[in-house]
Amino acid sequence: MTDIFSSPAPVAERKKLTPAAERALAEAEARRKAAAASAPPHQKEFQGPKGLEPTRYGDWEHNGIASDF
Repeated sequence: MTDIFSSPAPVAERKKLTPAAERALAEAEARRKAAAASAPPHQKEFQGPKGLEPTRYGDWEHNGIASDF
Protein backbone atom coordinates (compact mmCIF):
# COMPACT_ATOMS: atom_id res chain seq x y z
CA MET A 1 0.00 0.00 0.00
CA THR A 2 1.36 3.43 -0.90
CA ASP A 3 1.28 6.42 1.38
CA ILE A 4 -0.57 9.32 -0.26
CA PHE A 5 1.03 11.78 2.14
CA SER A 6 4.62 10.90 1.32
CA SER A 7 7.02 13.66 0.33
CA PRO A 8 7.84 14.30 -3.34
CA ALA A 9 10.79 12.60 -5.00
CA PRO A 10 14.19 14.06 -4.11
CA VAL A 11 15.84 16.29 -6.68
CA ALA A 12 18.44 13.65 -7.52
CA GLU A 13 15.74 11.26 -8.75
CA ARG A 14 14.10 13.71 -11.17
CA LYS A 15 14.46 13.26 -14.89
CA LYS A 16 17.11 15.30 -16.69
CA LEU A 17 15.66 18.25 -18.57
CA THR A 18 16.35 18.71 -22.23
CA PRO A 19 18.44 21.72 -23.29
CA ALA A 20 15.31 23.30 -24.81
CA ALA A 21 13.43 22.93 -21.52
CA GLU A 22 16.34 24.44 -19.57
CA ARG A 23 16.46 27.39 -22.01
CA ALA A 24 12.71 27.91 -21.64
CA LEU A 25 12.97 27.94 -17.84
CA ALA A 26 15.86 30.42 -17.98
CA GLU A 27 13.94 32.69 -20.36
CA ALA A 28 10.86 32.58 -18.14
CA GLU A 29 12.94 33.49 -15.09
CA ALA A 30 14.50 36.41 -17.00
CA ARG A 31 11.03 37.64 -18.01
CA ARG A 32 9.81 37.44 -14.39
CA LYS A 33 12.82 39.44 -13.18
CA ALA A 34 12.37 42.07 -15.93
CA ALA A 35 8.66 42.41 -15.13
CA ALA A 36 9.37 42.80 -11.42
CA ALA A 37 12.06 45.40 -12.08
CA SER A 38 9.85 47.47 -14.39
CA ALA A 39 6.69 47.28 -12.25
CA PRO A 40 5.65 50.58 -10.70
CA PRO A 41 5.78 50.75 -6.89
CA HIS A 42 2.51 50.17 -5.06
CA GLN A 43 0.76 53.31 -3.92
CA LYS A 44 -0.42 53.76 -0.35
CA GLU A 45 -4.13 53.35 0.24
CA PHE A 46 -5.98 56.66 0.39
CA GLN A 47 -8.68 57.00 3.08
CA GLY A 48 -8.79 53.27 3.68
CA PRO A 49 -9.49 51.50 6.95
CA LYS A 50 -6.87 51.62 9.67
CA GLY A 51 -5.56 48.37 11.07
CA LEU A 52 -6.11 44.89 9.69
CA GLU A 53 -7.56 44.42 6.22
CA PRO A 54 -11.35 43.96 6.66
CA THR A 55 -11.81 41.87 3.53
CA ARG A 56 -9.34 39.38 4.93
CA TYR A 57 -10.52 39.29 8.53
CA GLY A 58 -14.26 39.40 7.86
CA ASP A 59 -15.63 42.60 9.40
CA TRP A 60 -15.65 46.29 8.65
CA GLU A 61 -15.88 48.99 11.30
CA HIS A 62 -16.99 52.52 10.42
CA ASN A 63 -17.89 55.14 13.04
CA GLY A 64 -18.00 52.53 15.79
CA ILE A 65 -20.37 50.19 13.95
CA ALA A 66 -18.96 46.83 12.86
CA SER A 67 -20.60 44.99 10.00
CA ASP A 68 -19.84 41.52 8.77
CA PHE A 69 -20.00 40.62 5.14
